Amino acid sequence: MADHPPLDVLRLGRLGWPQCYSRQLELHTARRMDEIPDTLVLVEHDPVITLGRSGDSANLIVDREHLAELGVGWQEIERGGDITYHGPGQLVGYPVVNLRARGMSVRELMHGLEEAIIRTLHEWGIDSERIPGLTGVWVGEVKLAALGVAVRGGVSYHGLALNVTTDLSFYDLIIPCGITGKQVGSIESISGQSPTLDEVGNALEREFREVFGYRSPEGDYQADLWE
Repeated sequence: MADHPPLDVLRLGRLGWPQCYSRQLELHTARRMDEIPDTLVLVEHDPVITLGRSGDSANLIVDREHLAELGVGWQEIERGGDITYHGPGQLVGYPVVNLRARGMSVRELMHGLEEAIIRTLHEWGIDSERIPGLTGVWVGEVKLAALGVAVRGGVSYHGLALNVTTDLSFYDLIIPCGITGKQVGSIESISGQSPTLDEVGNALEREFREVFGYRSPEGDYQADLWE
């Protein structure tokens, strides 16, 4: 049934950003060729700072040499959004979705990703929300998840980053997402709980399937509740 398509979920464990990017491109090409179904990649990255296509490199507030000394990589990439950090303790999700086949806009994809994160956080007792005019998921003035996607040939890649037990001191190296006057938090810093990335990944997969109306792993259909 086209309204309830299958979804592959690829869990890569901890992987460097360049290696994961190469894998994303392979999946993106395969999805454009209709060789695979929509795929959600779940991964944890080695420390790296990425700058999106609309970003300002001035939002990196240390020099590149200092990043190298700290063992933090640097990547300028084609996703939307500005500057952000990826590293241990953060769950990263890359939805490789054929938006054209789903009849879905980029705005709808972003809204759905935010909704899936909001529902995931609720499972740890965290009431989060959107802030009008800003992407991501927030608890008050504290941002727990950043989003930035790219679309080529009607297929999305890049995606979301949710702080679980992330070392938040790395955000002191940047102006996160180019937004001043806001803070960055994590599930751990907000709730005092320290779930594993597998636990949060399981919850995010479940909510992602439900929000976007994908089949469950057992082959049953989930309700599409997000519209």
